[in-house]
Amino acid sequence: MSQFLGTHQNKLDGKGRVSVPANFRAGLRNLDGSAFVILRPSHIHACIEVYPEAVFATLEKPLEALPDFSEEHFDLAVTIYADACRLDIDKDGRMVLPADLIAHAGLKDSVTFMGLGRTFQIWEPAAVEAYRAEARERESERQRKLNHARQAA
Repeated sequence: MSQFLGTHQNKLDGKGRVSVPANFRAGLRNLDGSAFVILRPSHIHACIEVYPEAVFATLEKPLEALPDFSEEHFDLAVTIYADACRLDIDKDGRMVLPADLIAHAGLKDSVTFMGLGRTFQIWEPAAVEAYRAEARERESERQRKLNHARQAA
């Protein structure tokens, strides 16, 4: 399985088409040359989460542990599947983002693809820069606390 690495910016056209970065496309191609992804709105951030089909399938595991007709099962299923969509990446490496996902992420004429290893996200460029700075600061603080605890022990 490929890893999605780096941060890349591309244009979003008036029809909602965006070119997927070439190094991300390489990790999405099936043996027959087709490429499908699952998109869903993040329920944590104003961005679009993008999953290769095989990775998205792993989200089913927590559902298997819940009773089929429980409220918890339905809540998790709604969170995972209700707003998700399957998209084809065309032969030119483009996909058409649905209008509701564009609105959720606040996308305009440019988008930023942010690699997260097994998945990637699509963000509004200024929003992702602010988020990345905040994430780095939180991680630096966690590391400082961890180092302080180690020294105290």
